[in-house]
Amino acid sequence: MQGFKSLSKLKKLEILNLDSNRFNKTIVKQLNGLTSLKSLVVSNNSMEGLFPVQDFATLSNLEMLDLRNNLFRGTIPSSIRLMPHLKCLSLAQNYLSGSLQNQGFCQLKNLQELDLSYNLFQGILPPCLNNFTSLRLLDLSGNLFSGSVSSPLLSNLKSLEYIDLSYNQFEGSFSFSSFANHSKLQVVILGSETNKFEVETEYPVGWVPLFQLKALGLSNCKLTGELPNFLRYQFKLMGVDLSHNKLAGMFPNWLLENMRRLEFLVLRNTSLKGQLGQLLPLRPNTHISMLDVSHNQLNGQLQENVGHLIPNIIYLNLSNNGFEGILPSSLAEMSFLGMLDLSTNNFSGEVPKELLAAKYLEILRLSNNKFHGEIFSRDFNLTSLACLYLDNNQFTGTLSNVVCRSSKLEVLDASNNYMSGEIPSWIGNMTRLCELILGSNSFHGKLPPEISQLQRLKFLDASQNSLSGSLPSLECLHSLRHLHLGGNLFAGSIPKDFLNSSSELLTLDMRDNRLLGSIPNSISGLLELRILLLGGNLLSGFIPNHICHLSQISLMDLSNNCFSGPIPKSFGDIKFGEMKKEETVFGRQSLYYGYGWNIRNVYAGFLVKHWGCPSMVPEEKDEVKFVTKNGRHSYRGGILDFMSGLDLSCNNLTGEIPRELGMLSSIHALNLSHNQLKGPIPKSFSNLSQIESLDLSYNKLSGEIPPELVELNFLAVFSVAHNNLSGRVPDMKAQFGTFDERNYEDNPFLCGPLLKRKCNTSIDPSYSPPESSRESEVKWYDIDHVVFFASFITSYIMILLGFATILYINPYWRQRWLYFIEECIYSYYYFALYTRSKLLPYLYH
Repeated sequence: MQGFKSLSKLKKLEILNLDSNRFNKTIVKQLNGLTSLKSLVVSNNSMEGLFPVQDFATLSNLEMLDLRNNLFRGTIPSSIRLMPHLKCLSLAQNYLSGSLQNQGFCQLKNLQELDLSYNLFQGILPPCLNNFTSLRLLDLSGNLFSGSVSSPLLSNLKSLEYIDLSYNQFEGSFSFSSFANHSKLQVVILGSETNKFEVETEYPVGWVPLFQLKALGLSNCKLTGELPNFLRYQFKLMGVDLSHNKLAGMFPNWLLENMRRLEFLVLRNTSLKGQLGQLLPLRPNTHISMLDVSHNQLNGQLQENVGHLIPNIIYLNLSNNGFEGILPSSLAEMSFLGMLDLSTNNFSGEVPKELLAAKYLEILRLSNNKFHGEIFSRDFNLTSLACLYLDNNQFTGTLSNVVCRSSKLEVLDASNNYMSGEIPSWIGNMTRLCELILGSNSFHGKLPPEISQLQRLKFLDASQNSLSGSLPSLECLHSLRHLHLGGNLFAGSIPKDFLNSSSELLTLDMRDNRLLGSIPNSISGLLELRILLLGGNLLSGFIPNHICHLSQISLMDLSNNCFSGPIPKSFGDIKFGEMKKEETVFGRQSLYYGYGWNIRNVYAGFLVKHWGCPSMVPEEKDEVKFVTKNGRHSYRGGILDFMSGLDLSCNNLTGEIPRELGMLSSIHALNLSHNQLKGPIPKSFSNLSQIESLDLSYNKLSGEIPPELVELNFLAVFSVAHNNLSGRVPDMKAQFGTFDERNYEDNPFLCGPLLKRKCNTSIDPSYSPPESSRESEVKWYDIDHVVFFASFITSYIMILLGFATILYINPYWRQRWLYFIEECIYSYYYFALYTRSKLLPYLYH
């Protein structure tokens, strides 16, 4: 800061750039003396808090202010009017909110560039925008603006060159012909996240624009039918995005044929039909570098010369269509290919060896096809590869060391194939790996301890293989968030140093192995853990209380083990789905693999705007299976933030069900079946307001079923079968009206109309019996203890007297009885002598 005090002496300084530092708001006051300053850039810093307009207002000659990507919150104060000379204002990528309907903002009539993108602004667009006649750039994308985009609002902005209103919540219709006389217009990006915003491009019929666009984005604008007709007059287009519309029918190839400058074409999810050849140009197009026709209804085989027609393509996405057949070897002629996505089609055959040697290929997606053969053969030489997705195919062979040629590899997904062999120890040398997914193959042998060298590993899945031996220590994997080792042959106890307690682990799945012993204390240190799946092992002992320290848990499966003893009362302290919105973790799409492909400037003024290929790759979404509603269901991605359950079934648990389990008000599934639990069903279970599946069958529960359970409005599956319950079953109303006698079977003392078994207490509720009428008050299954003991003693005496009478009357039986008594006495006597003789030598030695 001392240096900035000296900087304030530069009275004639006009341009100051402090981009990408760690300055906070105190830096602004150090600049008050720079009275000649015209351009100030303080973007990408840490100036959090309210927007300090008063401090900037002292810079009276300021024309350009760039405060992008700080941490400003709150609203734009009306005192913004104290900066009347501003020509460029960028507050993009902050947390500013509120409406723009204030007089201070509307007085900035000299604005030429306004960028408020990616904030939290809301409300309608201010009518005063129509007065900003000098405005060349308007970017309001990525906010919460609503209402309509009226044509008169933009009609006066004849100086506009760049406008972006996408990713808001606009509704209604907007006529694109409103821009017809905007001769300077070069970039238009519209759209909405509500699917209620429509752009009308064909009214009035035959309108001809004065503009020549460089880039056009009309994603999710409810376009229908053929391509917008005004595109026929656009000859300078560099980028077009018409994704998420319904451009039904065949797609004309004139778009690539006529627009020879076109580099980026995105037609994702536009209901396209036909074959790719109908879209491609008739002669080679050397300009096109990005083509995305994913999520359409294209079919047929790729033409053999596809690589010849678009030789300079960098980004090619053909995923989620109906393409079939083998891949043409001409794909290798795309010499600059950086991203190829062929996933979710019907391609078959082997991957061409020419493609496996593509020099610049960084991302290759072949998922969900019918490819076969040995992918990791000696032809594999993708030296630039960062992400490789091979899942859900029919690939064979081993994980050979040719993978090491891809030294930059960050993602390897070879799950759901027919690969075999051992997981090699050299995998520890692939230190850039963030995701290693090898599940559902035929790998065998041990999990190599060298895997712990992968310090950046976030996702490890080796489930559903034939891996064996003991579990290695993974304590060094500090970044690990998801670990799946279920469905293998791992044996022995869980190591105490298995995982690092300081890790950010969210998922731990080790189900269906042969693990022994108890749950180690170290697991209780995984405080961020949300999913713990240890079912289907041979774990034993008491369920430890320390497991309840995992207060963030939403799914826990300890079923099909040998646990004994009582259910810990402290289970009531676990959240089991009681999460706040900001605590969700599985639905976040962390885009953390960044690649820069063919970025082009489409606007350059005070600010610079770009257009290019998508440059990020999403993280793998976690997926787990959990038993609920009488079946094992799969849950993937964001739904895991909302699913919660506890499964303790098929163990040897004893004692009563803790009433504290009734505190789990957000839990969706609770399974305590196939244990030795006794006592009543806690009345506190009526507090399980979100419960959908409750299974208490195959225990030794007694007492009545609490009638309060009928208040559980989401209960879809309920079973108390095979217990010792008694009394009336709950009334057949609400969700209990959907259950039948199978939910209560093998409880002989239950009664009610549903079981076709009358309850003796069934009386007219309006009738109040007299006090003397004791019989009508007694339930049929109640026991009179006085009568019971009197009858028992009488029966005992009668049997004893009858036995004595038989011995008195019949001498033969009396003699046999006396001989039997005598034989027993001698047997016990000689047994005692023999035992004493054997024990004496040991006692004296």
